[in-house]
Amino acid sequence: MMTDNPRGLQMRAAATSFVALFSVVGLALYGLPLYYDHMVTEFGWSRTLVTSGNAVSKLLVGPLFGFFAGWIVDRFGPRKLMMAGILMAGGALIGLGNVSALWSFYVFYVFNALGYVCGGPLPNQVLLSRWFDKSRGKAMGFAYLGIGIGGAVVPLIAYRLTLLLGWRGSLQALGVLLIALALPAVYFVKDRAPEQRQKDGRRSYGGDAGKDIRVVLRQPSFYLLALGSMCSIAAVGGANQHLKLFLTLDEHFSQADAAKVVSLVLSCSIAGRLIMGWLADRVSKKYVMLLIYSLVATSIPFLFFAGSREFMYVFAAIFGIGLGGEYLIIPLMAADLFGLRSLGKLMGVILTADGVAEALSPMLIGYLRERTGAYNLGFALLIAIALVGAAAILFLPQKPTVPVAEPVSA
Repeated sequence: MMTDNPRGLQMRAAATSFVALFSVVGLALYGLPLYYDHMVTEFGWSRTLVTSGNAVSKLLVGPLFGFFAGWIVDRFGPRKLMMAGILMAGGALIGLGNVSALWSFYVFYVFNALGYVCGGPLPNQVLLSRWFDKSRGKAMGFAYLGIGIGGAVVPLIAYRLTLLLGWRGSLQALGVLLIALALPAVYFVKDRAPEQRQKDGRRSYGGDAGKDIRVVLRQPSFYLLALGSMCSIAAVGGANQHLKLFLTLDEHFSQADAAKVVSLVLSCSIAGRLIMGWLADRVSKKYVMLLIYSLVATSIPFLFFAGSREFMYVFAAIFGIGLGGEYLIIPLMAADLFGLRSLGKLMGVILTADGVAEALSPMLIGYLRERTGAYNLGFALLIAIALVGAAAILFLPQKPTVPVAEPVSA
């Protein structure tokens, strides 16, 4: 941990990231799929169509704004970008609670994607990387608990709110709650301490303080990291986006029982974040990443036995632990290999690629379900994709791949 930053300010930064990720990712990202079955029932939309909002918005927003958001974070700091993202994410949920036409569904999903890019993992990863050094893994693990706790409680919140307000009122209330929780926390945080701002041009981490991002983009390890990340995100996204649809419409779980399974997944992700954050400070991050991706690959086969509640609980536990470390480990591995100087830009590129994978995977799984009448082929494809991701990580080096740069003045 950096000694030149007051501990109280460090804790405030970690707490702010916790609340922001709880809201923007836990409530919004993991909350929206809980309403897909209601949309299918009320609008008569197909599974491909209800998951296409996520796909179209991520494909539009990711390539256009992902790298640009990374540049903004590196140039102006994460705080202002996060506030804009929180407002867009909350507004998207409120708007989606009012939709009656497909065009408005897509419009508000675009705002949801913008909110995720501007207020989700990217700026929070940079914020924590600026405030923490040796304990970065623990700080990330604590902040990412917000995703796990938010994702664990949102099925229960959504279920209760839907009983009281209907699914539309439930979505709107969720959007208001998101803004009320996250916006005040981000407003009062600092991008980084003044002392650290003076040092940013001189210090290095993982051997890269001044190399241009183009040098990193010429490294094979960057593409292995991006491929592994994309594959694992695709597997997680495909399974997660269809989980409640699969349980309620195919396996005929009640709304309450399906909410319990989804909540268990995200509850187990809390343990996953703690465990993986702790391991990342003590073990080679490459092997921690390989463990996470292997857990994702081994959990999905249990979905073939969803008729057994016991198998579903086993799936929820393994998948949840892997999910817990998913986003946590990517910036830690990137910082280890390429340094902090251009971490915002690099994560902008990687998260943009991840967004494309996360967008296309659920839509493809929905299409295969409609063509074949079952999820078997789609689940088999997710297993194969997850294994490819684990193989890519296996070939990553354990040491920095960019030479140490000459000191650069602030």
